[in-house]
Amino acid sequence: MVSYDMMILYLPLLFICSNTNLVSGIIPETRCVDHERIALLQFKKALVDDYALLNSWKDSTNARDCCRWRGVGCNNSTGQVIALHLSGTWSDQEDQKLGLSGEIDSSLLSLSSLTYLDLSGNNFTRIPEFIGSLKNLHHLNLSGVELTSPKIPDQLGNLSNLQTLDLLGTPVFIKDTHWLSSLSSLKYLDLSNIYLSYSVSLLNTAIKLPSLVELRLRNSFLPVNTANSFLDLLTNLSNSFSALDLHNNDLPSDTIYPWLFNFSRSLSVVNLSVNKLLGTIPDAFGTFRNLKTLDLGFNNGLKGGIPSSFRNLSHLHRLLLYRNDLDQDLPSLFSNLHVRSLQVLGLSWNRISGSLPDFTTFSALTELYLDNNRLNGSFPRKFQENSSLLILHLWSNRINGLLPDLSVFGSLSELYLDNNLLQGTLGGRLGSLSKLKSLDASFNFFSGTITEQHFVNLSRLVYLDLSHNSLTLNLKPDWSPPFQLGTISLSSCKLRSSFPTWLKTQKNLVVLDISNNGISGTVPNWFWESVIPRLQYLNLSSNEIYGTVPDLVSGEIPLIDLGSNSFSGSLPLFPANTAVLIVRDNMFSGPVSSLCHLTTTLSFLDLSNNKLSGKLPNCWNSYEQLFILNLENNEFTGEIPDSIGALRSVFMMSMRGNRLTGELPSFLRNCTDLGLLDLGENMLSGKIPEWIGESFWMLRVLSLSSNRFHGAIPASLCMLKKIQILDLSVNIISGTIPKCVNNLSGMSTGRTYATIGFDESGLDHSQRLIGYRTMFKETLQWKGRQSEYRNTLGLVVSLDLSSNRLTGEIPDQITSLLGLVAVNLSRNSLTGPIPEHVGLLRWLDFLDLSRNHLAGGIPLSLSQLSNLGVLDVSFNNLSGRIPKSTQLQSFDMSSYTGNPTLCGVPLLNECPGDGDGTRGGRQEDIEEVEDDGKWISNGFYVSIVIGFVFGFWGLCGSLLVSDSWRHGYFGFLKMVKDKTIVTVEISFARLYRRTPT
Repeated sequence: MVSYDMMILYLPLLFICSNTNLVSGIIPETRCVDHERIALLQFKKALVDDYALLNSWKDSTNARDCCRWRGVGCNNSTGQVIALHLSGTWSDQEDQKLGLSGEIDSSLLSLSSLTYLDLSGNNFTRIPEFIGSLKNLHHLNLSGVELTSPKIPDQLGNLSNLQTLDLLGTPVFIKDTHWLSSLSSLKYLDLSNIYLSYSVSLLNTAIKLPSLVELRLRNSFLPVNTANSFLDLLTNLSNSFSALDLHNNDLPSDTIYPWLFNFSRSLSVVNLSVNKLLGTIPDAFGTFRNLKTLDLGFNNGLKGGIPSSFRNLSHLHRLLLYRNDLDQDLPSLFSNLHVRSLQVLGLSWNRISGSLPDFTTFSALTELYLDNNRLNGSFPRKFQENSSLLILHLWSNRINGLLPDLSVFGSLSELYLDNNLLQGTLGGRLGSLSKLKSLDASFNFFSGTITEQHFVNLSRLVYLDLSHNSLTLNLKPDWSPPFQLGTISLSSCKLRSSFPTWLKTQKNLVVLDISNNGISGTVPNWFWESVIPRLQYLNLSSNEIYGTVPDLVSGEIPLIDLGSNSFSGSLPLFPANTAVLIVRDNMFSGPVSSLCHLTTTLSFLDLSNNKLSGKLPNCWNSYEQLFILNLENNEFTGEIPDSIGALRSVFMMSMRGNRLTGELPSFLRNCTDLGLLDLGENMLSGKIPEWIGESFWMLRVLSLSSNRFHGAIPASLCMLKKIQILDLSVNIISGTIPKCVNNLSGMSTGRTYATIGFDESGLDHSQRLIGYRTMFKETLQWKGRQSEYRNTLGLVVSLDLSSNRLTGEIPDQITSLLGLVAVNLSRNSLTGPIPEHVGLLRWLDFLDLSRNHLAGGIPLSLSQLSNLGVLDVSFNNLSGRIPKSTQLQSFDMSSYTGNPTLCGVPLLNECPGDGDGTRGGRQEDIEEVEDDGKWISNGFYVSIVIGFVFGFWGLCGSLLVSDSWRHGYFGFLKMVKDKTIVTVEISFARLYRRTPT
């Protein structure tokens, strides 16, 4: 039987691990002291207990023993209360914190033997001063307490017996507090997540505490100007000081290292992650003989690799170096670690290269994180030893080849291989991993067929992602899987043509992605009724599914993608909490008033390419978080509602290809975060508002094409500093092209590789699955046809003002837009010359100036555009000779026709002085060639063949022997080449002249 002394000794420790009374039922005859029971009831009376956490605290006949109440611990001998564990809890089911609130009543002073007090995670008005009178208190936990008054009372300094003080995350403001110096017994101090930037005196006091063993200052914003002096004083800490956590304090290497290495004999836990460490990892870390945990992650500045001195760390269990700039070869890195002690190794997000060594030699290793590096090569052909690994993350590398025999990893619970170059079969390698819970093999080149047999031993599997491989899943319709999955992602695999009925057995399903699986037919009713209510993410896109979709209001699915199918009927009601809704490329029809059922959580809405009709609803002010709005290619009518202006967070808005009318609502100017605005192919009218340039400072794409806008181009559009695509074509716009176009700096910085989007690094897995990376697209008139640009949109820099009523000259300032790839000014009434320096636009691929009234010659600089793929200057008043260049002569006559006084190749019009028939070539620049061109005959080709057969090796042999012969020969060849090109070009020109058009 356990003695009373032992029970009392371990009672505080046991109390930490349980929310229930820890001694109830052990000594039934021991009852709590009456006046302490009354004090507890008084304490409860001052609290607000909305969640009935203290429901067992009753003064009834059956509940008079307070030692049996929830969260109360008593001395087994005396019945006195020695511990209160009253922490709040978080309910995942209700998605909220369950805790107490109100006042902490002074009745606690009646608990004279109280040694342990945990009030963490609750909401109180203040920390009362009387807590400093609880003289026997050893442990005080106020972490995560929400306070109305942020003051910490000085009276806490009276707790001379206090050993543990935990204020983690308590919203208090600590500036000048001397009370800490009196806590002479303090061993554990946690001030993490408290703003300490002005707390110089507290820090200087904390480091002088004689008994301090563990100090945690995570996210504490240590004073920048005093960090050096504070850390210098850390050398005064006792020799028993063993744990230091300075995570996320922006401390540089030269501040941390000098004092840190004074504790090489005592420190066992060091966390310096998310600081500003630079350079290589010091060898001095190898002197920390008792070190068990070292975290240097997320510094971004650590380079090189792991020093060889780390072999001395025979007690090192956890080494975390995430998010740095380490570039060591992996095999040599592994050779610098102690193989018998290491349990967790985190090297994710570095630049580590090399092939995978046999990491089973690390006998204690349970977690290995090598994802997001530059690993290449293949797995070892064979692993030598059985492994204790539980977690193996290798995703986002360039590992290739086949998977080896994985039977040595019998304990593995997480295996992430996604985003590599692995190939071969997969199913046969899985059978031995009976403890596997998570498997991600997506985005590889695995092939072959997976059947039910491959899953027989995977009864613990809860996460499965095989998407984007060449796998065929040959699963019987009546198959009953041995597992209950929470996540299934099989995108771009090959399933049977009908909807997989085995999904009916998955009762814990939260994420389901069976997009692009070749599924045809309708979705069975059981799926809508029994599976949908549990899902948080659904992707059925890019299949051949048809039929109607019922109302889904019974579910709570934040992310839904039904796009690229053949669903029809009216748009159903979706769950009110939907955040991402994609139904593009279907046949939904009718009005969209059901959207007003959605709440403020909506952030991504894509209804494009359907048959939706009617007026747009006027409830957009409900969607303050909406980031993407795509309504293009439907049949919407009426005016754009004013409530659209409430979308202050919207980044992409497209309503192209509808029948919207009226002017642009002035409220739209409130959408100041817009990066893409496409209202093309509607019936909008009025003038282009001045406020577009004044409000949309982030705009990269603006398309108002194919509408009825009139008036002049407002000069304020030149304020669009980031614009890359500007399309005002096919309107009734008049006036001149503003000369301020040179202010469009987004087009002026040379060819841009920026993407029309945002950084994906912060996206969670579900957001990546839904396809955020391709959400930005634009339809452009390109090379005579409309083309849709998604992934390459950031490379397109385009200016299209075609099919309007513009007059005046093309401003020379347009040639300063050096990044332009496409310029279309056709079908206007522009006059004057083509800008002389148009050749500066070296990235230009498309130039259409046709059907204007341009005059003068074609600038010589135009011949310098080596990337030009489309040129049209037809139907103007251009004159003179077409400049001679390989590029300009490669276009056919239609590019130049309609300019009566324009001459030269490829036109049939001879220029003055071309009477010799050379058309376009000046007599002094080229040699005479006989008019019949008979020098290119059958004998010419025969001579070439004979000369090649008999002369090639003899000539090449001589050239290999003599340097002077070789240089002379190649110089001769260059001369012959140049002359031959001119001669052949003229001959072909004559051939064109003799051939009917």
